[in-house]
Amino acid sequence: MMDLRPVGYVIGLLTAVLGCAMIGPLLFDLAHGDPEWHTFMQSAVITISAGLFTSLACANGKGHGLNLRQSFILTTGVWIALPTFGAIPFIIGETQLSLVDAMFESMSGMTTTGATAIEGLETHSYGILLWRAILQWLGGLGIVIVAMIFLPVMKVGGMQFFQSEGFDTLGKSLPRALDIAKGLLQIYIGLTIVCALGYIVSGMSTLESIVHSFTTIATGGYSTTDASFAAFPGAPQYVASLFMFLASVPFIRFLQMIVGDPKPLFQDMQLRGYLTWSAYAVALIVVYRMSLEGEFTEEMFRSTLFNVVSIFSGTGYGDGDVMAWGPFAFAILFCVGMIGGCSGSTGCSIKVFRYQIMLRAISAQIKRLYSPNRVVSVRFEGRSVSDDVMSSIMLLFTCFVLTFGILIVLMGMTGISFLAAVTGAWTSIFNIGPVFGPEVGPSGAIHLFPDTAKWLMIVGMLLGRLEIVSVLVLVLPRFWRA
Repeated sequence: MMDLRPVGYVIGLLTAVLGCAMIGPLLFDLAHGDPEWHTFMQSAVITISAGLFTSLACANGKGHGLNLRQSFILTTGVWIALPTFGAIPFIIGETQLSLVDAMFESMSGMTTTGATAIEGLETHSYGILLWRAILQWLGGLGIVIVAMIFLPVMKVGGMQFFQSEGFDTLGKSLPRALDIAKGLLQIYIGLTIVCALGYIVSGMSTLESIVHSFTTIATGGYSTTDASFAAFPGAPQYVASLFMFLASVPFIRFLQMIVGDPKPLFQDMQLRGYLTWSAYAVALIVVYRMSLEGEFTEEMFRSTLFNVVSIFSGTGYGDGDVMAWGPFAFAILFCVGMIGGCSGSTGCSIKVFRYQIMLRAISAQIKRLYSPNRVVSVRFEGRSVSDDVMSSIMLLFTCFVLTFGILIVLMGMTGISFLAAVTGAWTSIFNIGPVFGPEVGPSGAIHLFPDTAKWLMIVGMLLGRLEIVSVLVLVLPRFWRA
């Protein structure tokens, strides 16, 4: 029988860390005289107690280390346990959300999807707004880093966790997982601070800057208003565009640059592809909008740049109804959302480098068709791509497409419109954020969706964040018998 004590020990510690994070909103509400601080006090006590008791109960297994099967269970377990406890403030607090809405809000936060079930954000306490942002910040990269700090203590190298979550460093520039974790944490915190300062300089208040810096660097998309970035036109949108892009660049490249080796950042084919495809998308939409509106304006360029980077990176901020731009522009945004940012960043979806490898594989296959005797290998960044890597990429891509299709059908069966079913499946499985359709209110909240549709989106967000295969392997009887 599989020993789950090491898994329970780590999940317990991470749950306790999540409970400690609730102290931030508690102090914020307390400082502003908001009685909602009681909510976070109760939630913190429940969460910290549950985490510590779990870790203590499993402490006698921490020295055994983790094998590959246990690391898969740990990955999925973390992303189920933490959103569950993260939902407590939404249930017992002023939002008074139902279980499904609270789980939706928490899962959307932890997976950095950004879809919301809450309307009237401006009416809620500072603590609730900050808590939503903290969930996304932790879910972006923070939880992975915290886990990486615990795993070496358990005599585990830690790279198993990165691999099972789909995290790819694209080159082992640092020898130990703990070194990588510390370096990434510094980059993550540094980008968050600089982003917050950028928002303050552009005119946001302190709270707005803190919340949006958390959700920007996490590529999460939660905002402080129902209008999202439509409430912050002008300079804040340029700041957001810059940092959304930086947050979806491989963090390991920033780390290499800091330690004195900037070449990998500029030579990264994935990054160059991401920048090029983003520029093409912006240019195509701007030209299309010019053909419809008859002129070019700064607002047109700014809103196009902002929305392309927001959807491409998987952040999901909005500044208006992009469907009003016309079907061609919406189709481009829909497609870039299915691509996503770079591997090794806080961005979600399938990732740029996988598309690059698939395109090279297609090109190689075409060459073989008209020249059967020719030996054609698939290469990426100067290295030959092995058959195992190609197979895993094709498997992942197939799983994403099939799951996307199945989710559309299942959500359509709940009675919502076709547009809402398609965009709901799209935003959840690719962790993007916005949903469109007649059931979606002006604020973008999905509280009018049937509960069944919300649960389906919760499952979709979990599958998308963990890149599907890591979760599906757990339902195989062979996995548990091995």
